[in-house]
Amino acid sequence: MDTLSYKTVSANKSTVEKQWLLVDAEGETLGRMASKVAKMLRGKHKPSFTPHVDCGDNVIIINAEKVDMTGNKWQDKVYLRYTGYPGGQRSTSAKELLAKDPARIVEKAVKGMLPKNRLGAELFRNLKVYVGAEHNHEAQKPTVINLKEFK
Repeated sequence: MDTLSYKTVSANKSTVEKQWLLVDAEGETLGRMASKVAKMLRGKHKPSFTPHVDCGDNVIIINAEKVDMTGNKWQDKVYLRYTGYPGGQRSTSAKELLAKDPARIVEKAVKGMLPKNRLGAELFRNLKVYVGAEHNHEAQKPTVINLKEFK
């Protein structure tokens, strides 16, 4: 037999079926939630996953301020940034970042689990994080996802 009886199908921008998913972060552990959300953004949960294409879903995360961390991470975990000037390295603890901008703590966790290239930047734009239970995307009719059942 000189031909294959099957063909590998690669998804492209026109054949990808994107959905809107809603995730409630209340009571969720930050890293475990972020890894599952990154998997949804990347599209790895779909049988039509293609590594070089944005075949993931749009994800809305609500109640970002109610996320949880295990152990002493609220005091010990440090977020570093650099101003661009000599001696301009600034550090912030997780508790301080949560008080200042609760959405950013979730965004940083998810962004760190995405690819570090143009595709990763494009995938990160499909993530919307909100403090509180309200969001601006009722028109997209998002499907509520229970992360406890999501593999």
